[in-house]
Amino acid sequence: MSFEEVRDAIVEIVSCSEEEVTLTASLKEDLGMDSLDAMELVMLLEERAEVSIPEEKLPEFVTVKDIVDYLESAKAA
Repeated sequence: MSFEEVRDAIVEIVSCSEEEVTLTASLKEDLGMDSLDAMELVMLLEERAEVSIPEEKLPEFVTVKDIVDYLESAKAA
């Protein structure tokens, strides 16, 4: 799943601008994502990327890049 696809999903969930979503943006500090937003984002990404994201992985997603990297590795597996 590309950065652009992840960015679009984040914009949809958090209602921020595309410019705010960068690879190094912190989901919590920079984008204001809370735990409910995170769960919604995971469900949306799972649906769009057709992958399963275990709940225990959520704490590892600190930046947008963490999500993109995980989805790329999950698709390759």
